[in-house]
Amino acid sequence: MAFTIAVAGKGGVGKTTVAGLIVRELVERGDGPVLAIDADPNTNFHQVLGLTVERTIGELREETLQRIKDLPPGVTKDQYLEYGLQQCLVESNGVDLLAMGRGEGPFCYCAVNHVLRRYIDILSKNYKYVVLDNEAGLEHLSRRTTQDVDVLLVISDATPVALQAAARINRLADELQLRIHKRFLVLNHVSAGVQSERVMDKITQVGLSLVGEIPKDEALLRLSFEGKPLSELSSASPAKVAVKEIVEKILRDGGGS
Repeated sequence: MAFTIAVAGKGGVGKTTVAGLIVRELVERGDGPVLAIDADPNTNFHQVLGLTVERTIGELREETLQRIKDLPPGVTKDQYLEYGLQQCLVESNGVDLLAMGRGEGPFCYCAVNHVLRRYIDILSKNYKYVVLDNEAGLEHLSRRTTQDVDVLLVISDATPVALQAAARINRLADELQLRIHKRFLVLNHVSAGVQSERVMDKITQVGLSLVGEIPKDEALLRLSFEGKPLSELSSASPAKVAVKEIVEKILRDGGGS
């Protein structure tokens, strides 16, 4: 069974970049392929990974509902979805990607989601690690269209608004009764120097253990501005070094080592 890391946080805190750095670190460990799942409707996980998405799960779901009565003779809905899922999978060296795409429309998706959930779980068994980039509302996890989560990382910066959002995400995970083994807070875009007492108090109020801090990194900001993938980031990058330490901690503490 794959070790699953879910990443969440409000917009603007660098959630997707952190998820991408985690994927790069897992790939560079060289101990198994990684399945990256972009569960944010604002699909951009592929960009930080340097991949191209041709088709999303959301598009497959809508297409299936529209064509379900016109499938070729002998082709079942399950077969059609399984074939479509393979078309949605972006394969590359060390990491493959599935983009969930847009949310659901006005139709009934229960049967389709059930099939997709089953095949995504089957697909996940081919990987040692799964990394999910989630939206702040945890919609993807709440619909349980993937397996259980070993570690949830809530990403925040040191601003009160972002830390309040992190606290809401933590409470939401409780309210939705999600099957998450462990949860941690990651502080991103950290400036040099000691955090103020006021900020540390806000961090405590989030209700999550702080597993690591990622410093501001000019090289990382430059890559993002130029639209280049994280694979071009130097191994000496402060952000990359920090994420390496975070990954080592969560694999050790979360039982994934």
